[in-house]
Amino acid sequence: MLGCFSLSGRQRVCRGEVTAYLSLVFILLMAFIGGIMESASIQLAKNYRRADTNRALECVFAEYQKELLEEYDIFALEGSYETGEYTKKNVTDRLDYYDAGRVKHEVEQIQFLTDNGCSDYFNQIKAYMEHKYGLDAVKDMLGMTDMWGQQQERAEDYAVEEEAWQKHMDGLLEESESELPQENNPIAYAAKLKKSPILTLVMPKEKAVSEKVVENENMLISRQRNQGYGMFTEAAANEKISSLLYGDYLLEHFSKFTDKDCLGVLDYELEYILAGKESDRENLEYVVRRLLLLRFVPNYAYIQTDSEMKAEAQTAAMALCTILAVPAITEAAEAGILLAWAYGEAIMDVRALLKGSKVPLAKSKESWQLQLSKLFILGTEEDQNEGRDDEHGLGYSDYLRMLLFLAKKDITALRSLGVIEQNMRKIHGQTYFRADYCISRIEISSVCDLRRGIQYKFRTCYNYN
Repeated sequence: MLGCFSLSGRQRVCRGEVTAYLSLVFILLMAFIGGIMESASIQLAKNYRRADTNRALECVFAEYQKELLEEYDIFALEGSYETGEYTKKNVTDRLDYYDAGRVKHEVEQIQFLTDNGCSDYFNQIKAYMEHKYGLDAVKDMLGMTDMWGQQQERAEDYAVEEEAWQKHMDGLLEESESELPQENNPIAYAAKLKKSPILTLVMPKEKAVSEKVVENENMLISRQRNQGYGMFTEAAANEKISSLLYGDYLLEHFSKFTDKDCLGVLDYELEYILAGKESDRENLEYVVRRLLLLRFVPNYAYIQTDSEMKAEAQTAAMALCTILAVPAITEAAEAGILLAWAYGEAIMDVRALLKGSKVPLAKSKESWQLQLSKLFILGTEEDQNEGRDDEHGLGYSDYLRMLLFLAKKDITALRSLGVIEQNMRKIHGQTYFRADYCISRIEISSVCDLRRGIQYKFRTCYNYN
């Protein structure tokens, strides 16, 4: 009997130990499950707060400037909210409105359209043009961009060469104590043309120059601009493709000399973007002079290869220098006549472009327009020739595309945004509009209370790109 009782007691002790062990395991398991549920609950609360903030931020950026998108295909949040004064509180107040004040927000980084060389402006343009036309639209022109750059370099070299020739010619005449006759002198007549008001030489007969003027101190590029802060990473892009897409965007959205019915603050907006002058007249003069220089390059290059034209220039030089009888002066005069002739041909080319005709990039005997004898008629009442139209050539827009590609992008971007700004004020009556108040990208830090004193801090980014 005692043995049985002893055995039964040991069994009861073992069973008690098992019960205690299982109880501890159960408690640990419940604590573990409770911890997981608490963690999941907190994470779920975090996700809700993040979702609330994302939704609030999307609602804020959904208040983009409608006319800016409709007219120029650019997304931006007008940061002054039609007050003409930007503060970051404008943005945080709207965030509080959309998330009912459950989360406290602070702007950590912000970028406007005009920041970092107008990088977000460029990125939006590139994305828009790629989506609309695809990259194939500009890939065909990639091979020409090197030629455009070389042509500009050669134009600068020719300008130096012409200056050197003039000094050489003046030195020869001074040594011989003589001067060239003024009558029937292509060199003297070309010099006279260069001193004349350039637009009187190239303007189409039936068209008048716009007299619209802006005040430069009120333009975006000239005044002090509002700036964002923070560093946003930028994706690398093909510079040439981006520049070509950017040029096509400007040609599509801004007016130029050959357009009609321009309603903006300036009629020649593209010319302003290139020149940055106060008046349409000054901007057109700048572009015309650039075109004359660009057209002079292929003209002078061709005339030096045409034996008949060189022989005609030599004959004219000999006739001009017969009295002087100095061979070196005759040779210098021949070179000067070729320079003058190429310049006269460039005037004819620009006339054709401003009229809406096309001009070939490189000249040939068939496409050459000006006879040497007709050089003396340029700028007179007898001058009725407005230039030839070559169906295989390039038009005014094509040459503007070339100039835009060669221009500094950060400068032209600020000028184009300045035109947008002025047109938004004039056409749409939005006197408060400023491009440097247009928000394109933002990063905010947020803090919220979850429960039992637990705080959650997180960051959220948003951009239109």
